[in-house]
Amino acid sequence: MAINKKLLSLLLLVSSLSSIASSPFSDPDSDSDLTNELISLRSNSESGVIHLDDHGISKFLISSPTPRPYSILVFFDATQLHSKTELRLQELRREFGLLSATFLSNNNNNGSDLNKLFFCEIEFSQSQSSFKRFGVNALPHIRLVTASTSKLSDESGQMDQSDYSRLAESMAEFVEQRTKLTVGPIQRPPFLSKAQIGVIVAMIVIATPFVIRRILRGETLLHDHRLWLSGAIFVYFFSVAGTMHNIIRKMPMFLQDRNDPNKLVFFYQGSGMQLGAEGFAVGFLYTVVGLLLAFVTNVLVRVRNLNVQRLVMLVALVVSSWAVKQVVYLDNWKTGYGIHPYWPSSWQ
Repeated sequence: MAINKKLLSLLLLVSSLSSIASSPFSDPDSDSDLTNELISLRSNSESGVIHLDDHGISKFLISSPTPRPYSILVFFDATQLHSKTELRLQELRREFGLLSATFLSNNNNNGSDLNKLFFCEIEFSQSQSSFKRFGVNALPHIRLVTASTSKLSDESGQMDQSDYSRLAESMAEFVEQRTKLTVGPIQRPPFLSKAQIGVIVAMIVIATPFVIRRILRGETLLHDHRLWLSGAIFVYFFSVAGTMHNIIRKMPMFLQDRNDPNKLVFFYQGSGMQLGAEGFAVGFLYTVVGLLLAFVTNVLVRVRNLNVQRLVMLVALVVSSWAVKQVVYLDNWKTGYGIHPYWPSSWQ
């Protein structure tokens, strides 16, 4: 009887220890369950980017003990800031989705690496507390939460601006450097689909005989001298207006006056900067002089009335002199350098 009691006690002790040992493995939020849930959420997304809220951040990052079996690259978004084009949030979000889709495609046959990194996004209006936990107070912001990251406020995984300067390509370099996983070459969608290319080719084949006939008859736009005249004026205007300088340096058309926010500044005093409005003003003046010169040398010489010729010539000279004077004045005002005429000594 004593032996039976000892045996019963031993069995109870073994069953208790086994239940205690097996309890963490029966937890529905175990590592494998969390990974499987992330895989399921990823499969429901077109690009593989998982949309998380405060509950998802708490479940997959805060409540999950470290080290986790996965890392998460988080894109922080705010729909109310999409109207601010200088932030480029929508463009960066598209590139982030392209990065995720490329990672999935290039690692489709490598399940071990595929499930080590997940791409997620959180939106400010739905996850304000998560923004506070991460300490994010400015956008754009992309952060890598590695398997060993215990504090979400740790900014060591933050992606710098230089890491997305070349969009998805530079993002891929950041991911490969930090996670030691292979993203592979970015797979961008073609500019035109196969159906669109087929329609364009069919239209070209159909239109080719008609185009050849019009070319032989000289009835195309390329045979119209007015098109070439307009194109020459267009190129001349944007050349002398410094448009390429404004495009390359992304110069604004105007600035807001610092002293009076209700006023706009169209002309900036200083040789190191030119606003778009300045360039267009100078380009307009140059174009006026050029058009008057072309008119005098090509049209006015055909007028037989000498009085009309002289009158128009006088008006052209006055307007051209005024335009050149305005350009010289603007250059003196911006740079501080004066332009003075030098007369021959015999004229003095």
